Amino acid sequence: MITSLATAVANTTAVDPGPGPFIAGVIGYLITAFALMGVFRKAGEPVWQAFVPIWSSIVLIKVAGKPMWWIVLFLIPIVQIVVMVLVMHGLSTSFGHGAGFTVGLVLLSVVFLFILGYDSNRYQGAAGREPVGYATV
Repeated sequence: MITSLATAVANTTAVDPGPGPFIAGVIGYLITAFALMGVFRKAGEPVWQAFVPIWSSIVLIKVAGKPMWWIVLFLIPIVQIVVMVLVMHGLSTSFGHGAGFTVGLVLLSVVFLFILGYDSNRYQGAAGREPVGYATV
């Protein structure tokens, strides 16, 4: 009796979401990739790198002027939030913006990445030094 009741409940509450969440995820991914594409174009990086999931994060760290080994810090749960804020601040200052723009990048990343990638500000370099140890030149 209990097993048949549990089976009946499981069968009535199971809902197939369909392809909607997958399509929404792909659209969100493409929007973010197009935003990163503008940033990478300004920084002199090949734009195809914006569409490769983990590699785009490595290139973003490079553009922000942070060491490449910081990608390992993204694997640590609480530390990844602090590291992302620092990377966003480095990205903001690399394009001549300040702390206010960093707040925008942290809270509304996609919108501010589009602004960063397609406004008139030029890439000023990653904190005045060249990153070392990257596969792309």
